[in-house]
Amino acid sequence: MMKKIGTGVVAAAFSVLLTGVSYVLANESKGEGPPDYSGISSIYYTLIGLILAYGFYDSFLKKS
Repeated sequence: MMKKIGTGVVAAAFSVLLTGVSYVLANESKGEGPPDYSGISSIYYTLIGLILAYGFYDSFLKKS
């Protein structure tokens, strides 16, 4: 059962990451001015969230 949950979490994380990557690649700066880092920062925060979620799983939910 835990293997199924782990597979589902990995699949969901992968799809969220791919969605974020496509957003970053499609995000262009508009004219002159500072570059727009909103796309790359969303990927950064997604990766931090995945690492924290894995740490929670490893600390509290994983049976040794």
